[in-house]
Amino acid sequence: MTGVPASAAGGPPSAPGAPGEAKPVRGGKLGAAAVDQASLWNIANILTMLRLVLVPGFVVLMLMDGGYDPVWRAWAWAAFAVAMITDVFDGHLARTYNLVTDFGKIADPIADKAIMGAALVCLSSLGDLPWWVTGVILGRELGITLMRFLVIRYGVIPASRGGKMKTLAQGTAVGMYVLALTGPLATLRFWVMAVAVALTVVTGLDYVRQAIVLRRRGMAEREAVLQESER
Repeated sequence: MTGVPASAAGGPPSAPGAPGEAKPVRGGKLGAAAVDQASLWNIANILTMLRLVLVPGFVVLMLMDGGYDPVWRAWAWAAFAVAMITDVFDGHLARTYNLVTDFGKIADPIADKAIMGAALVCLSSLGDLPWWVTGVILGRELGITLMRFLVIRYGVIPASRGGKMKTLAQGTAVGMYVLALTGPLATLRFWVMAVAVALTVVTGLDYVRQAIVLRRRGMAEREAVLQESER
């Protein structure tokens, strides 16, 4: 017995998952550090905070010089685009490197709704977008968020492919309206917004259906457990 590990002495390496062997952490050193401590000041939360800070900045840029200056509208679009991009990356980073925190769970959806809501309200107040469109989109987003909280005791409603397409369509359409487009592009943005509104309504109804099914299933399981315990 020399005390030298088998791998160093030319023996066979230990099998993955063998006792005493540390499991690799996805994401390498960054992932390992994240698992040790997912602090408030991690990259995912910082991106979420950036989105929250961008909201008032976007509103100021959007309404500069009466809200119709093409240059200021271009800067507003840039702020909106950064917010949309960080929305994609912060969730991916949080899941990949185990950076999920209570702050992120609360602040991330708030930041998403805040930037989209600010853009829609600004566009409608400037007369670029009918108020009913803003009402449909914001009503759906707030309603589905509230519904998720109401049924969370029975389970989590996962994000669907349709929901992701809706988010992409909304972001694209609103971004096109933020820019001072004219001619064929102005016509195109109308149809992109029409698709976004249609997806908003359809996916919203689908989430309501899922919530009803989830609630019924959860109540049935609770009833079965109660009946079993009474026997």
